[in-house]
Amino acid sequence: MFKGILIDKDDSGYRATLQEINDEQLPEGDVTVRVAYSTLNFKDGLAITGSSPVVRKFPMVPGIDLAGTVEVSGHPDYKVGDLVVLNGWGVGEGHWGGLAQKTRLNGDWLIPLPKAFTTAQAMAIGTAGYTAMLCILALEHNGVTPEQGEVLVTGANGGVGSFAIALLSRLGYRVVASTGRTSEHDYLKQLGASEIIDRATLSEPGKPLAKERWAAVIDSVGSHTLANACASTKANGTVAACGLAQGMDFPASVAPFILRGVTLAGINSVTQPKAKRVLAWNRLAEDLDFALLPLISHEIGLSEAIEAAPRLLAGQLRGRVVVDVNR
Repeated sequence: MFKGILIDKDDSGYRATLQEINDEQLPEGDVTVRVAYSTLNFKDGLAITGSSPVVRKFPMVPGIDLAGTVEVSGHPDYKVGDLVVLNGWGVGEGHWGGLAQKTRLNGDWLIPLPKAFTTAQAMAIGTAGYTAMLCILALEHNGVTPEQGEVLVTGANGGVGSFAIALLSRLGYRVVASTGRTSEHDYLKQLGASEIIDRATLSEPGKPLAKERWAAVIDSVGSHTLANACASTKANGTVAACGLAQGMDFPASVAPFILRGVTLAGINSVTQPKAKRVLAWNRLAEDLDFALLPLISHEIGLSEAIEAAPRLLAGQLRGRVVVDVNR
C-alpha cells in the first residue's frame, strides 16, 4: 500500500481525496518508480479542483512531474536504483502521475536525473523550468542574442516566468517582466528582471501593429497579451508561446508576421523527444543559478496539495510548489 491523491468521478460527483492505494491498482507500464517529489502545476490545480476537464480517465492520480528511484524495470535503459525524472507525456491526465508515493510508467517517458540535481531540486525546476528552457532554446535557434535588445517575459510571477527571467538574465539578456502583482517587484528584481511593467498594458485589445520594442518574448499568458506582444516585437524577432493563463484565444492579425518577419514559436513541453528533453535539462544544469531555487519554489507535503490547488489557480501562490509525497 502507498499514499496518493486519487481523483474520481461517478454519480456522486467529482472528487479528489488522499487515499491508501494498493500496488495492484497501478496502471500498466514497464518501469515502477518510488516517487520522492512531485509538484503542483496549473494543470494539476485544474485536475484536482475539476474546474477544467483535463482528466481523461478515472480514477486518476494527478501530477505532471515526478522525480524518484526506479523500483522495478523491464526497460533496457533503466535498472533498479536509477534516479529518474519525468515531465509531461499526459501523466496526471490520461495516465497516473506523480502525486503519489509510487507510480508505474512507460520507460520511454523517463530521462535519467542529471547528476547536478537532487530529486528535490529537479522538482523545484519541474515542467516550469524545463518549459522555460525550451523557450530559450527556440529563441537561440532563431538567432536571438542579448545584443538585439530587451526580452519580454509575461506571467512573470508564475513558474515558467520566474525561470525564464532567471535564465535569461544569467545568459546576459535585459529582461522586462510583465505582472499584475505589484507586491512582487522585489522578487522579480532578485530573479534578474531589469524592468517591471503592469500586465494591464498588454492584456486589453490592441492594434495589429505597435511600436517595435522587444527583441523576443516568452509568453505563458496567451489571448490579448500574446497578440500585443507580437504586435510590439521588433523585425525578425521571435515570440515563444507556451501557455494560456489569460485564454486560449489569439485575437491578432498576420501583420507582425508578414510585415516584420516576426516568428511565433509554439512550445509543446508534453511530447518532446528524449534527446530534446536531455538537452534542456543539461542546459538547466549549466545555466541556472541553483541559489535561486529557494526563492522560486516552496515545499508542501502531499497532505497539503488538495487544499493548495484552488489557491494556485487563484494566483495566490508564487513560483513553484514542490510536493514531498512522503509527508
